[in-house]
Amino acid sequence: MTTNPNLESISKSPLLIFSALGALSVTLWWGPLASLFTLALSDEQYTHILLILPISVALTFIEWKSPADPSRLSAAFGSALLLIAVGTKVAVRWSGFSSPDVQLSLNILALLAWWVGAFILCFGTRASRRALFPLCFLLWMVPLPQFVLNPIVTLLQQGSTASAHLLFAAAGISVEQSGMLLHLPGLTLEVAPECSSIRSSLMLLVTTMVLAQLLLQSSWRKALVFAVALPLSVVKNGLRIFVLGALTTKVDPSFLTGKLHRQGGVIYFLIALLAIFLLLWILRRGENRQPQIPATGAVGRPVPER
Repeated sequence: MTTNPNLESISKSPLLIFSALGALSVTLWWGPLASLFTLALSDEQYTHILLILPISVALTFIEWKSPADPSRLSAAFGSALLLIAVGTKVAVRWSGFSSPDVQLSLNILALLAWWVGAFILCFGTRASRRALFPLCFLLWMVPLPQFVLNPIVTLLQQGSTASAHLLFAAAGISVEQSGMLLHLPGLTLEVAPECSSIRSSLMLLVTTMVLAQLLLQSSWRKALVFAVALPLSVVKNGLRIFVLGALTTKVDPSFLTGKLHRQGGVIYFLIALLAIFLLLWILRRGENRQPQIPATGAVGRPVPER
C-alpha cells in the first residue's frame, strides 16, 4: 500500500499542527474567551486586552525565522505545558472558586500555557527563545482579579494626588491635601477611583514595552524605559489634575465639568508617550555609538594597511 507523500508532508507540517491545536484551544476555552472579550469591551480597566494578541502575533512574525526541527526536549516540554493547561482548566472547573474574576484569570492563564506549549511542541525551543518576548507579552491578556486590581487603583490614586499636590505647590497655588482630597481656594478636588487613570496607565505600559522591544537592543535599556514609564503613568495623571484645578480656579469653573475633564485623558497620554519617545531616542543614540576597536595582529599591535 502506497501513501501520498504530499499528504504525509502536510500531516507533519508544524504550522498545520499548531493551527489545529489553536483551533482546539478556542473550542475548549470558548466560554472564558467570550467572557474575556466582553469584559474588555465593557470595562475600561481591561481595554488594553484587545490589543495584546494582535501585537504578539505581529511581533512573532517580525522576529520569525525558519525554525529547526523540534527536538525530543521540545516535544516533552511542550506536551507538559499542554497537560498543565488542561489540568488547570479542569481544576478551576471543579474546585468551586466563588469569585468569577479569579476563575476567569486562571482560565486565561491556562489558555496561554496551552498556546505556549503548542508553540514549543510545533516549532521547538530555539524558535521559542527567539519569540520569548511575544510569548511572554501574552501575559497581559490575563485580567487582573479585583483583589489585585483594587490596590493598584488605590496606589494610582495616592500617587496622582501627591504629584498634583506637588505641582500646585510648585506653581504657588495654595493647596492642602487630605487623603484623596485636594483643597484649593474655593474648590475641593477628589481623586476618585475612576479618576485614577488606570486605563491610560496600562496602555502606556503596554505601548512602552512594545516600543522598547522594537527600537532597543540591550536588555538594561529596555528595562530602564519600562521603569521610567511606571512613575510617568502616575505623573501624567497628576498633571491632568493640576491643569484642571488651575483652569477651574483661575480661568473658568466650567472646565471642571467640560470636555477637557471628560475626554482630555488622551492629551496627557500623548504627552507621556512623547517623553517615552524622547528617552528611547536618547538610548538608541547610545546604542548606535558603539566604540570601534581597531584591527589587531596576533600580538595585539595594529595591523598596518597595505
